[in-house]
Amino acid sequence: MKWPPAEPHSVEWTGEAYLSGPISSDQAGGFLLSVVDFINSCSGDQIRLAPDKFIQVCKRLKDQVMQLQVPLQGVALRTAIRKLQTSSEQLTTIHSDFLLLCILAKSYKTGLSILEDDILEVDQPRDLFLYYYYGGIIYIGLKRFRTALECLHNVVTAPMTTLNAIAVEAYKKYILVSLILNGQVPSFPKYTSSTAQRNLKNHTQPYIDLSACYASGKYSDLEAFIQSNVEKFQSDNNLGLVKQVLSSLYKRNIQRLTQTYLTLSLQDIANAVQLKTPKEAEMHVLRMIQDGEIFATINQKDGMVSFHEDPEQYKTCEMAEHIDSTIQRLMALSKKLRSIDEQISCDPAYVSKIGRERPKFDFDDFDSVPHRFI
Repeated sequence: MKWPPAEPHSVEWTGEAYLSGPISSDQAGGFLLSVVDFINSCSGDQIRLAPDKFIQVCKRLKDQVMQLQVPLQGVALRTAIRKLQTSSEQLTTIHSDFLLLCILAKSYKTGLSILEDDILEVDQPRDLFLYYYYGGIIYIGLKRFRTALECLHNVVTAPMTTLNAIAVEAYKKYILVSLILNGQVPSFPKYTSSTAQRNLKNHTQPYIDLSACYASGKYSDLEAFIQSNVEKFQSDNNLGLVKQVLSSLYKRNIQRLTQTYLTLSLQDIANAVQLKTPKEAEMHVLRMIQDGEIFATINQKDGMVSFHEDPEQYKTCEMAEHIDSTIQRLMALSKKLRSIDEQISCDPAYVSKIGRERPKFDFDDFDSVPHRFI
């Protein structure tokens, strides 16, 4: 079969051609080239007139590159997303397909171009769950754990009436990243759905037990627990993260020492955190100093470590610019939230629902609750 040329004026006909019939292994290469050429050359205005057909073509491209195990060749979906969107704030159904291909190709930085958008328009809830779940995995791959935690937080706290598998898998990673980043797992915020609060922990018990073992601060106990549950963590594709949790316990215990002591020998640090030698303790301390996780100096003559206060005085030009940009971003977000709130408050279905349910609640239950979909 010969694939049609990519003509911007024939989106409907071209889509039908790409979707008709199976693709043989001999045709696969030509199909990929033809679809990529079509995506790159088609008119955004026209494909938005027939979005369903265009989305089907994009999903067939995704399926084909996955079948051929060449996920990087699906990078054209990034162009497809931009052409399908009416604004960068819109989440399309192919966002998650593109991110999945980035994960399979281990090309994490490629996915950042769409992850850095503020998403405020969502058509299908499943698209939102997958977008932030895959986004969390990409940021984990880049070791940007704080942003990964925000993405996973958005999955876990998103509105849901029934528990879904995406939220369960996201919560497993949420627990692990929380331990790596903060040394503890926060409780569910008030705006988390009752469905999630009631059921998530029941489906993630080994991870709950892991966090409890981590809280004890005993490296040997945590190591033994991980070893006894290694098959479970491996089957969840989380063993790599679990190993990082184990490694982070050394850092967490060293940080605890800085809250108690002004000076300690490397030998004392090694003993306190269950490291084998002072040299290992020195390696961990130096890495933490380099990453800005502690503030300390090591005297090479006597092997003593002196801990210091955070030297940041928040007076530099860079810090002032950072604070200003954060304020501007929050002001823009606040304005957008007010606009959305006004739209919802005027929606007839919402007004009718509130009218029916209002007698069941106190007025306090209608206080506004902050939501973060970054």
